[in-house]
Amino acid sequence: MNDVMQVSILASSSQGNSLFIKTPKQQLLIDAGLSGKKIKNLLTSIGQDITQLDSILVTHEHSDHIRGVGVLARRYGLDVYANQKTWQAMAPKIGQIPPKQKHLLAANTVFNLGGIDVESFSVSHDAIDPQFYNIHYAGKSFVDLTDTGYVSDRMKYIIQNADAILMECNHDLQMLRDGCYPWSLKQRIISDEGHLSNHDGAQALIDVIGNRTQQVFLGHLSPENNYKTLAHQTVAQILMAADLGVDYDFTLHDTDPQQATKLLTI
Repeated sequence: MNDVMQVSILASSSQGNSLFIKTPKQQLLIDAGLSGKKIKNLLTSIGQDITQLDSILVTHEHSDHIRGVGVLARRYGLDVYANQKTWQAMAPKIGQIPPKQKHLLAANTVFNLGGIDVESFSVSHDAIDPQFYNIHYAGKSFVDLTDTGYVSDRMKYIIQNADAILMECNHDLQMLRDGCYPWSLKQRIISDEGHLSNHDGAQALIDVIGNRTQQVFLGHLSPENNYKTLAHQTVAQILMAADLGVDYDFTLHDTDPQQATKLLTI
């Protein structure tokens, strides 16, 4: 078997998030924010067997990231990794998990998991202690970064020049302003502990895309305040205006709430 890392974004939206990473020695999910049955079907759709999963890395305790964590851990004996505060916050929501399957993974550390170096980093979001991940394997890196109100210089340094990046593009600011959400919720979304807009995500990408970057995924879109073609066009225009070679030097991918992206070798 080739010593490579493969990735599929199984689902990404405000309704549920999960992504799949496969190497010869480890198969894992980052988040499981859909039902166990739905995640099983999404894995099957890309030719993967859920019984081969080893682990789940959890970013934070919001339901669109943990909905299926408990059932998958119990049914398939998966190891679950999260930081201490996230464990405390999500424990009542996911049910009992055997102690031997519960593992601490602190923020701003690097942890080796089956030959994969998992680099965790803190983000700014209204959860108890949210962290996302830069996954390193065989000289390649994949970044998962959603659910943050802004991208700090420290985050940019950590994710700089990754081979592949999942970047949040949660909302179009005008759609959010004109939409039916109450003002308090709009304020929460646009705050420094909320979510990145299409424009915010594009500006962050300008600063972190490098010569190694080959794949960029736009994720965590709000079904009420965004849509795929708008996010794609907005980000592509901003990146091209910054002289970045969209779909030439790297490929810009959409993600979907219901359909997995194809399994790509990073």
